[in-house]
Amino acid sequence: MKNIVTPRVFIAATRQNDGKTTTSLGLLSALRKYYPRIGYIKPVGQRFVDVADHKIDEDSFLMDKVYSLNCPLPEMSPIAVASDFTRNYLKSSNNDQLIQRVEKAFDRVAWEKDFVLCEGTGHAGVGSVFDLSNARVAKILHAKVVLVTQGGIGRPIDEIALNQALFEKDGVEIIGVILNKVRQDKVDYVTEFAKKGLERKGLHLLGVIPHQRILSSPTIELIRDGLKADMLNDSNQEHNIVDSVVVAAMSARNARQFFRPGALIILPADREDLIETAASTCETGLPTKLAGIVLTDEMTPSTRVLQIIRRMPYPVMMTHRDSYQVASSVHDLIVKTRPGDAAKIALIRDLVSNHVHIHDIVDRTLR
Repeated sequence: MKNIVTPRVFIAATRQNDGKTTTSLGLLSALRKYYPRIGYIKPVGQRFVDVADHKIDEDSFLMDKVYSLNCPLPEMSPIAVASDFTRNYLKSSNNDQLIQRVEKAFDRVAWEKDFVLCEGTGHAGVGSVFDLSNARVAKILHAKVVLVTQGGIGRPIDEIALNQALFEKDGVEIIGVILNKVRQDKVDYVTEFAKKGLERKGLHLLGVIPHQRILSSPTIELIRDGLKADMLNDSNQEHNIVDSVVVAAMSARNARQFFRPGALIILPADREDLIETAASTCETGLPTKLAGIVLTDEMTPSTRVLQIIRRMPYPVMMTHRDSYQVASSVHDLIVKTRPGDAAKIALIRDLVSNHVHIHDIVDRTLR
């Protein structure tokens, strides 16, 4: 690896979905006050989008779209762990080639940059099966680590201790911990006692980010893609945020009470009475802005009802699945921030700027 000069930090987490990408997204914005030219790399990625015949990790794609980082996109996502990756690796064990790929990618991302933010994949041990655990990758990149974990005291610190042991085994320094998704009414309490608990482990508390429900709520776009559903109208509200999910298995009169702002209504496509009721709430001018509607069982509504659907302001989609399957799939969705989620991105920037000690990260990275 040629570049060991450009300042860098490696963002890891204690578990999947602890908020590592959310934190990284906010940190990129906040760090620009110190370093105008910032690069980003996610050396090992597991969830992808296809861009110009390259598999690009969706987090790398997100960072580039939001911040226009002027880094080569394939180098921001050098290793794609596709479904057959581990099996092929265990047959060939080409670890040296993978290390060289990571090193070269970092050098290109860091070219003419003042700072590089490196994002890991899950906890310290993820990737061990192909000899590129997060701890090992941080070591290869000569990067110190910021560890992100969910809010609390006992379990987070227990999990931090496990991750700390693996990072230390590889000779990687953890410069501090960020607690994420902490209940608003528990922020002061958690801050006080988590700080004491971390200090006993020789670790520094870098910030406590309060939980915001909106960041865990899916958008209609995410649900549509997750269900592989077909749109039935041309609504431009695909970034509507879903606050609640209602399976409409009742009369139209009783269903009306559930037609609230932010609700996703799931109903069989042959329930034309419910579709008409939803449409009528739009026409009355009442502040009942549904997030959207999912029609199930792939039964095409009548021509008359399709005309009503096309006039609805919010998205209406159709899937072949039944209502139970749709509700289960929506519940199990992994909510990821996407480039078009402007409200979420603005909130993330504010949360990290206001609740994370950015100067401490800069200072401890350079020590």
